[in-house]
Amino acid sequence: MKNIISNTLLVRLAVAVIFGMHCIPTILDGSVNDFGNLYLNKVGFAPFGLYIAWAVKLTHLVSIPFLILNKYLKPVGIANIFILVVGIIMVHYPEGWFVVGGGRNGVEFNFLLIFVLITIMFPDGLKFK
Repeated sequence: MKNIISNTLLVRLAVAVIFGMHCIPTILDGSVNDFGNLYLNKVGFAPFGLYIAWAVKLTHLVSIPFLILNKYLKPVGIANIFILVVGIIMVHYPEGWFVVGGGRNGVEFNFLLIFVLITIMFPDGLKFK
């Protein structure tokens, strides 16, 4: 019998939930606009901060069904890894490593998500010739 459930299913579902919880509430309550206007525009992205904020949130939102359906995982991974790396550089690195405990809002969660996405993109491991 053919294996119809991917070995990354649980991890893909977990990442889909994380992306959903990261984007859906901010879209529904409108705080994505504050992220664009009150943060991104002020740190140098004006007048495009609002568009960038929406692009980030919509990238996460569009990624959810692809993660669940096991489709287009490399483009999904690349787009989200880019977002996570920029988030590390702009937001999390200045706060240190720890998200909680030894600090607040640090890089550790984004670091983990990047490597989880790489694992999802390459479920059989990275192959070097």
